[in-house]
Amino acid sequence: MKLLNHTVGILTHPNQEWAQIRSEKENKLIVFLTHVPILALIPVLATYYGVTEVGWGFNGNHMYLTRESAASLAAISYVANMGMVYMLGEFINWMTETFAEKETETGRGMTMAVFLMTPVFLSGLVFAYPHLWLCATFAIAGIAWAVYLCYEGMPILMKIPKERAFMFSSSVMTVGLVLLVIMKVASVIVWSIGIGPEYTSMPS
Repeated sequence: MKLLNHTVGILTHPNQEWAQIRSEKENKLIVFLTHVPILALIPVLATYYGVTEVGWGFNGNHMYLTRESAASLAAISYVANMGMVYMLGEFINWMTETFAEKETETGRGMTMAVFLMTPVFLSGLVFAYPHLWLCATFAIAGIAWAVYLCYEGMPILMKIPKERAFMFSSSVMTVGLVLLVIMKVASVIVWSIGIGPEYTSMPS
């Protein structure tokens, strides 16, 4: 229930929701385990359905993945999504010592990472209908909202001045981009060793 409340709140009234999240005292591991395993499933399951039942749509053509191939890639993507959030959270915790006040709890970094990734994961719902431009549009929208949440939420959650929060948020966005690139490179490496997608012209 708390996950649903925070998810709706972070999308509809983020400033108030950040303040609410700030008032809750929870261990970083609990925050991670009660949110990320569920949220990370959204784009994975949507993509699995989209590429096996609907097919990638491009220039009027549709291509499908075999169920076995899609399942393997879904498992890898799920682990990668979880890992990315955890690494981002740990980075924010580490940077808290530099940017935040001494009384700020270092575990808040994981909370920040979890809710920054919430709109990104939710935008993955559109992958159930994997049309190139539609997916790209929603993915960009999800990332844009995450950037907005970072710059608006950092001073609230970490209780630091906006000037310092701006530098903190910029560092977080840079690391997030680096992690995303690392994930893409890792995907290419995985594909190169034989775990890449297997296409078919019809649903499997």
